[in-house]
Amino acid sequence: MTTYHFIGIKGSGMSALAQILHDAGEKVQGSDVEKVFFTDQALKDKNISILPFAKENIKPDLTIIAGNAFSDEHEEIVEAKRLGLPFYRYHDFLGAYADKFRSVAVTGAHGKTSTTGLLAYTLKQSHPISYLIGDGTGSGQPQSDYFVFEACEYRRHFLAYKPDYAVMLNIDFDHPDYFKNIEDVFQAFQELAGQVKHAIIACGDDAYLRDLQASVPVHYYGFDPSNTYQAKDVHEDSSGTTFDVYVEGSFYHTFIIPGYGNHQVLNALAVVALCHQEGMTTDQMKEMYGFTGVKRRFSEKKVGSQVLVDDYAHHPKEIEVTIESARKKYPDQQVVAVFQPHTFTRTKTFLQEFADSLKLADAVYLCDIFGSAREAKGTLTIHDLQKLIPDCEVLQLEDVNVLKQYDDSVLLFMGAGDIQKFQAAYEDSLQAVQ
Repeated sequence: MTTYHFIGIKGSGMSALAQILHDAGEKVQGSDVEKVFFTDQALKDKNISILPFAKENIKPDLTIIAGNAFSDEHEEIVEAKRLGLPFYRYHDFLGAYADKFRSVAVTGAHGKTSTTGLLAYTLKQSHPISYLIGDGTGSGQPQSDYFVFEACEYRRHFLAYKPDYAVMLNIDFDHPDYFKNIEDVFQAFQELAGQVKHAIIACGDDAYLRDLQASVPVHYYGFDPSNTYQAKDVHEDSSGTTFDVYVEGSFYHTFIIPGYGNHQVLNALAVVALCHQEGMTTDQMKEMYGFTGVKRRFSEKKVGSQVLVDDYAHHPKEIEVTIESARKKYPDQQVVAVFQPHTFTRTKTFLQEFADSLKLADAVYLCDIFGSAREAKGTLTIHDLQKLIPDCEVLQLEDVNVLKQYDDSVLLFMGAGDIQKFQAAYEDSLQAVQ
């Protein structure tokens, strides 16, 4: 029996895939840097061994799955190829694995993780399923009715998948280090549409998704009356958001979700559409109300009079909807944005858009730009963004105490880098006072 060795096992997708194989009875181990990431705990809970990177980790009886962040020159990849071991990149292995099941790929520029999590939660209340969520969560059952997984468009990796269903949430310009423009992004989604085997569930309020050409049925959802699945009469209160669903113009059912914001309604409507296409009952769909969210997506913690929110938002549109969620859930409280840009290329491309979205908050603090493994530095600095936002300040790790002045406020710590260290430092400073 082979052992699956994951090179870069702490990556969110890699961690989830490792857990799926472990749960399915396979032998799994991995390697990575020694820095602690939010994915560490789930791997430790399942006793999945994590080794420091070293070519000595690579043995003749291994099957190698390599994270896409690592080049062919990585010492473990070089050794694996020298030994002639079975070798897969993450997306290629995931594509082959998904083919074993009735698969649902959830994709889009924004909202993939939250929607994948919500769909997986809803389905597993009444079906045996396997799922891979982009917050590092994975679960595998060999006899699954469905395999639900997050499909990322970056570098067109999602073209390794041929799912039964594709849930397409939106098309927007992101990853400017790879995609040329929005038309290039659209073309990638168009290519994926050509590989779907059964049907596409797509947001009909998105102008680009309306232009999709496919040989399988496309079922549109959204707020516009032209959609097959339409959300109407949206109401928010202390228990969450209530909305009515109409199918082909006729009232279908009323649903309640614990989240806030139009994007949350659209995510839930996508789940309703998929479940309806699969013949599930409304009682089965209503189980979505029990969903408590995924990691790093509006993850809340009450500390004194403040609400601290950890969120992965790293694109202007994501910042906008995160602030909208905070305003709708806490209408009487100030919203303070603490934002760390992720990658120099993205920051430069969307500099003005970042400024415009952050201005929706009552106060703004910026953290230094977080580089990535493929882009460690750039000529842009955080002060270029600061200049575009009136009264904005740059936050240093040793000066997080400045946030204490915002009594009875919601503090949004947003970013895809290591923004959590600022929240952790702030929480430590509060405990030190007590």
